[in-house]
Amino acid sequence: MNILISDDEPLAVERLSRLVSQLGHQVVATAQNGKQVLELAQQYEPDVVLLDIQMPVMDGLSCAQHLTQLNPMPAVVFCTAYDQHALNAIQSQASGYLIKPIAQSELQRVLNNLTKLTQAQKSNIEQKKSMEKTTQRQQIVAKTYRGVELIPTENIYYFLADQKYVAVRHKNGSVLIDETLKELEQEFADKFIRIHRNALISLDYLDGLELVTSGQYQVRCREIEEKLAVSRRHLPILRERIYHL
Repeated sequence: MNILISDDEPLAVERLSRLVSQLGHQVVATAQNGKQVLELAQQYEPDVVLLDIQMPVMDGLSCAQHLTQLNPMPAVVFCTAYDQHALNAIQSQASGYLIKPIAQSELQRVLNNLTKLTQAQKSNIEQKKSMEKTTQRQQIVAKTYRGVELIPTENIYYFLADQKYVAVRHKNGSVLIDETLKELEQEFADKFIRIHRNALISLDYLDGLELVTSGQYQVRCREIEEKLAVSRRHLPILRERIYHL
């Protein structure tokens, strides 16, 4: 892949360039601030931008927001010594987040993930979202501080709305995705059922209903101990689906 490196410390640029080259990728340009990154990104159209956060003129977080407007849009991987920026990095559509000093193995893992998810593949994912009636995804794409994660839908226990995001509880843990519960319900209507205004549960892992208090129910999930509340509005439909399982 073609990679653009940005850091205001020359030694950091030199070390990162060496690591990138050792992993078989090409450094097409280097920059010292966010403004230079935007100019060079338009000139070289890199696949990936390795971006420091604390830089003069324009910081990495602001730069990342501008990079999302480019076409083709490069993947952004933050490289910084400040881990408190992790949440901001994810919200800035970053594809990865690495803490300095960067280990070659960690850089390799992130770049390997990005190799699998090129800009063309990202475009295909967006196209699939617009073609929900004809194509159902077999995987959910989540951007985390570890990079891009692909979660098979067959491994998902439930979706839970969490403010602006949706939490995906799956066999290997939990991640946040920037999708709406309504969109997920429409796409996976044959696999998931709504049990509350903020929750969808997999029919494959639905284990039954429990009465908690008078009129209040919760559902059990196979393989995990978590139990989710069921709203009275969705209880009749849920009972019917359980009866036909």
